[in-house]
Amino acid sequence: MPLLSEELRAQLPSLYSQEAESEPFVYARWFLPGTDWVWYVIEGEAASEDYVLFGFVFGIENEFGYFQLSELESLRSPTGACVECDLTFTEGRLTDVVPAPDS
Repeated sequence: MPLLSEELRAQLPSLYSQEAESEPFVYARWFLPGTDWVWYVIEGEAASEDYVLFGFVFGIENEFGYFQLSELESLRSPTGACVECDLTFTEGRLTDVVPAPDS
């Protein structure tokens, strides 16, 4: 299953469209099995031959950030696993679906 399905691509608002929102809407959760890396996708848009996304990232730091679809598709865990889409994730407002970084 591709990370960015046609359905998700059609749902995602363009970059910066939710920046004034205190509670932006989160549309997807992607994770790298066997690691602590998780991406909560808030916005995205096509850029040249890639797709730029914005969301909350749990990784080395827990922070909002931009990431490219091609980067995520090329990532591998130490065991060789690829980034996956969390099929059990239910979209919703940021504080309803993203755990606090301290938890």
